[in-house]
Amino acid sequence: MNLGRQPGQAATPRQAATYDSRYDGNGIKLAKLLSMTFKVQTLSFSTKTSLKISKGDISRWCVDRSSDAIVSPTNEILLLGGFTAAAIHEAAGPDLQKACYQIPEAQPRVRCPPGEARITPGFKLPVSHVIHTVGPVFNFHCNPEDILRSAYKNCLSVGKANNIQYIAFPAISCGVSQYPPDEAATIAISTVKEFANDFKEVHFILFTDDIYNVWLKKAKELLQG
Repeated sequence: MNLGRQPGQAATPRQAATYDSRYDGNGIKLAKLLSMTFKVQTLSFSTKTSLKISKGDISRWCVDRSSDAIVSPTNEILLLGGFTAAAIHEAAGPDLQKACYQIPEAQPRVRCPPGEARITPGFKLPVSHVIHTVGPVFNFHCNPEDILRSAYKNCLSVGKANNIQYIAFPAISCGVSQYPPDEAATIAISTVKEFANDFKEVHFILFTDDIYNVWLKKAKELLQG
């Protein structure tokens, strides 16, 4: 689909919301997003790195199609995950899952341990790469704070190693993994602030108004307070 943008120009909120519906790997219909209202706020980590917080669909985001990547929260075997991963895989096409299958297992049925990250091409996505990470399940894992911090840090490390300049995160572990959004936002923004100096832009793309508002409030507290 032609979104009417030039290379180096991010999809606008209106352009990014022009699709009907999504289905996960089991044929379950996911939410229609046509009526989503996008909001974008820009802050700065430093003179060279900006932070952008948006409400929208991360699978439609891109900047230059060559040095941009989105983060897909997944499980240890890299088989989909929650809503965000399902939307990303649907947009990328079946080659993304095939690429995940090619990632060696670190141990039986574990391709990506919690807190680590792996990278694949983006295939039919508008971005060049997908960085896959496993966040903590809040009421299951010991030390979920450490795992969540490692997930963000390792996504940035993998991105840097692959010459990524623009990276977009969802709210890792804030869906079915039930991480409290306020705590998750503090960890996410503080970790990215510490390790994002090698990137031109870091985006957080959040699906709901509630999560968006929490992220924006926390970012202003940490960066402007």
